[in-house]
Amino acid sequence: ECPLCLLPQPPEAFPTLASCAHRSCRPCLEQYLRIAISESRMQVACPHCPAVLQPADVHRLLAEPTLCDKYEEFLLQRLLVADPGTRWCPAPNCSYAVITYGCAECPCLTCGREGCGTEFCYHCRQPWHPDSPCEPVQLTPSLANPAAQLVHPEDSAYDETLAQAEAEDIKVCPRCSAFIMKINDGSCNCMNCTVCGCLFCWLCLQEISDVHFLRPSGCTFWGKRPWSRTWKILRQLGMVLGVPMVISLVTGIAVPVITIGIPTYMSRKALAGGPGRSSLSGCQQCLSLTSSVLLSLFVSPIITAVTVGVGMPLMLTYIYGVVVLSLCW
Repeated sequence: ECPLCLLPQPPEAFPTLASCAHRSCRPCLEQYLRIAISESRMQVACPHCPAVLQPADVHRLLAEPTLCDKYEEFLLQRLLVADPGTRWCPAPNCSYAVITYGCAECPCLTCGREGCGTEFCYHCRQPWHPDSPCEPVQLTPSLANPAAQLVHPEDSAYDETLAQAEAEDIKVCPRCSAFIMKINDGSCNCMNCTVCGCLFCWLCLQEISDVHFLRPSGCTFWGKRPWSRTWKILRQLGMVLGVPMVISLVTGIAVPVITIGIPTYMSRKALAGGPGRSSLSGCQQCLSLTSSVLLSLFVSPIITAVTVGVGMPLMLTYIYGVVVLSLCW
């Protein structure tokens, strides 16, 4: 039985995949690939797990030459976007890729596409300007980039949709400038570009690591916008000035609770006993209670020392290291 369509199929209807051991019938896999490539997914995963399907399997399952060509274009696009030496021709409706190496000293590039020949700058990626210095340019959706075109296939209604959409709902990937659309409703701000695989923050459009939202940068995991600079500084100053009081309060409460609470809990558990406690003699019950209390008295100081000795230095390092340095940003 196919796990996707739930229909009984003969064994030969289940093709093998090189990426994983999951099996689905060929019609379901073909339909799945057709939908995935039509939606411009750069990496097509197995329908049952995150394992990425191998190109050989995709070509073997896809019978439509148009989709195969589109998939090949996606693979090439992903490879070019990941190459830091790739530059895209800025001419309208061109988007030809020029692979460059060692062009920093001679920055004039020429598009190699037949009939184009546009000259543009290696550094700022704008039309060639021999008599003026490069100007810093913010990547915007108006820049010609085939990565952005791949995310939205050719559609006559796309330009109208783009014009009507709010600017905050459509942004560009900081690495490849592909169009990324997200409803700015305060949901998760950790975005993953399907073109180049870049993990970036929706609020600040910076490539991020796993600790980006733990830093006092103003970006939050959920929310519609970063904190204002005033609120961020006030929060950081409050953390710096208030942490001694918090540490004293936590230490004053945690140490007695751990030191007294664990022995008390263990002694009550020992007194309550278990299913076989009624069969023990009075001496054995007394020995069990004594050993439980003594063990808890030995363990509780260790737990207290580890909590205070490890947790407090980590908190102090974060507050007086990361937070204080962030005040200078």
